[in-house]
Amino acid sequence: MNDVLISFSFDLPSSDTRPSPAIVHGHVCPRPGIAAGSVAELLSQYMSVYRGRDPSIGQRLGFWRDHLGMLAVTEVTDDHVYEGLRHLRETPALRYLGKDANDRPIHKVRGKRTPATVNRYLAALGGVFSWAIRERQVPRGWQSPCRRGLRLFGEASGNTRFLAEDERARLLQACRSSKWPRLYMLVVMALTTGARRGEMLGLRWSDIDFSRQEARIATTKNGSPKVLPLVPVVMEELRRLHEADTAKFKQGCPAKYVFRATRGRGGPCHFHPFWYQALADAKVEDCRFHDLRHSCASYLAQNGASLLEIADVLGHKQLAMTKRYSHLTTATKKALVGRVLGDIR
Repeated sequence: MNDVLISFSFDLPSSDTRPSPAIVHGHVCPRPGIAAGSVAELLSQYMSVYRGRDPSIGQRLGFWRDHLGMLAVTEVTDDHVYEGLRHLRETPALRYLGKDANDRPIHKVRGKRTPATVNRYLAALGGVFSWAIRERQVPRGWQSPCRRGLRLFGEASGNTRFLAEDERARLLQACRSSKWPRLYMLVVMALTTGARRGEMLGLRWSDIDFSRQEARIATTKNGSPKVLPLVPVVMEELRRLHEADTAKFKQGCPAKYVFRATRGRGGPCHFHPFWYQALADAKVEDCRFHDLRHSCASYLAQNGASLLEIADVLGHKQLAMTKRYSHLTTATKKALVGRVLGDIR
């Protein structure tokens, strides 16, 4: 999968990289061609109105269009969905690396998908069918096949890896020396706001409120708007880079991405090569970019923030998502209980 922030145009990989059609109880699900009432048509309708910021949604629904596209929506059964999930579990995932000199896509085998990843494919398809029911795109009484006879695969407990103080210092120093001059600001913003990668890469200069020291995200992954409070070091970097972009783009600056690529058309930067180089230079191991979000939450928990406050910072709708940090708030809870209830005899 391409790691850059993608537009939701529902583009699919070229035909030579698509998986084979699924065969369910002797029925072949052919490659998609848009037809009235078909799954392919429904998926296209859904993507035309999709306003979320999940960068993986197009790729996941593209898989389902390959496997179920020619079927009528009302013909899809839980068996069809199950076969698609089985295919996902048994075939290796591919990572998109770009195109060769003949404009053909280049992929790298990444190994088998995790149960959590397969569950996200099921959730993506289930979300489309739920939308279709709400929008009266299917006959009354039709039930989503994702809700019948299917179970989520067991997932490992969430990884709460966070940077130790010395790791953080080394990483930030390496980011300052990066060949991409905006890596330091991106990493500091991730550490101090807990924002998701896609949320930050989608920021344009018009989303930055310099007077209020905030960044506005119109729609997050869970569909809600969010405001990121920006600490002084981030504001300092933003002002410096904004001044440079204003001098370069003049009146066009507000529409430019904050974390734009230095080459090409100015879209969000595919920054992972610079990120991996910074990790290597800093000698920080076993660290994903998403772990910066965990680090932010962990620092807040260790310094007295409640789980409700952490959930508000991260933008979690459900407190259950934040409970992975509960063990870090033990000292705070002890102090609270002692202060309020310690004198009871």
